[in-house]
Amino acid sequence: MNPQSDPLAALHPLREPAAIALWPPAPGWWLLALLLMVLLIAAALWLRRRYQMGAYRRQGLQQLSLIRARWQTSDDEKRYVAEVNALLKAVAMRALPEPTVASASGQEWLALLDAHAPKDWTAPKLLATGPYSPAPDTGAETLYDMSARWIREHRAES
Repeated sequence: MNPQSDPLAALHPLREPAAIALWPPAPGWWLLALLLMVLLIAAALWLRRRYQMGAYRRQGLQQLSLIRARWQTSDDEKRYVAEVNALLKAVAMRALPEPTVASASGQEWLALLDAHAPKDWTAPKLLATGPYSPAPDTGAETLYDMSARWIREHRAES
C-alpha cells in the first residue's frame, strides 16, 4: 500500500487529556463534608447532654453502694431502709417535676415510684412500712437490687 493512499497516516497522534486532580474536590464533596461535620457536632452535643442529664443517676447509684456498705458493717436494717428511702426520694425529686414527691409517704410514695418505674417493677413494701416499723422485714438485699434498678431505669420527666 502506498503511504499517500492511506489517509490515516496523515493524522496527528492523539493527545490525552490532563489527569483529573483530586484537589480541589467538587462542590458536592464539600457539601457532604460540611453535612458530616454538622452531624458529628450535633451527635457530640447530644451525647454530652445525655451524659450530664444522667449524672444524678450515677451519683444515686454511688450513694446507694455507700449506704449498702455501711449497712453491711453496722447491720442496722432500720437505718438502712430509712437511708435507701431518703435516697430514692432525693433521686425522685431531681427526676420528677411533681411537687408531691417531697411530701409523699406510705402507699402514696409507693404509687409514685411505681408510676415512674421500669417495666416489671413494683416498689418494695418495705419502703412504706420499714422506716416506721419496730423491726423491718428481712428483704434488705432485695431492696438494694430493686432500688438500684429504679435509679438506673426510671422514667424521668423534663
